[in-house]
Amino acid sequence: MTRVMTEGLEFPEGPVALEDGSVLVVEIKRQTITRCWPDGSTEVVAETGGGPNGMAIGPDGALYVCNNGGFAWREIDGMTAPGHQGDDYVGGSIQRVVIETGEVTTLYTECDGHQLRGPN
Repeated sequence: MTRVMTEGLEFPEGPVALEDGSVLVVEIKRQTITRCWPDGSTEVVAETGGGPNGMAIGPDGALYVCNNGGFAWREIDGMTAPGHQGDDYVGGSIQRVVIETGEVTTLYTECDGHQLRGPN
């Protein structure tokens, strides 16, 4: 059985189910981590900037987020789709997010001297 949990999210991906019944998603276009509650309500947990597009909970209980750095967005036949890298693109990153406070820390922007470009 499929059930719509909520609507109005802006390009959601990377769902993580929590023990309290809520689900965290990245909203790539909105540049946020959003919590979706079973009653359909939502709340922004953190503003990451760029383009968060994947995450997992680490052993310390924090979220670890792949941030691709963001896209320019375009409309195609009434649907929003990612386009090329935006004019404000500065590269991708790996971020740590404290769920309870929304604190975002950028851990990595490069590896062996090479800029991360679109980690997923």
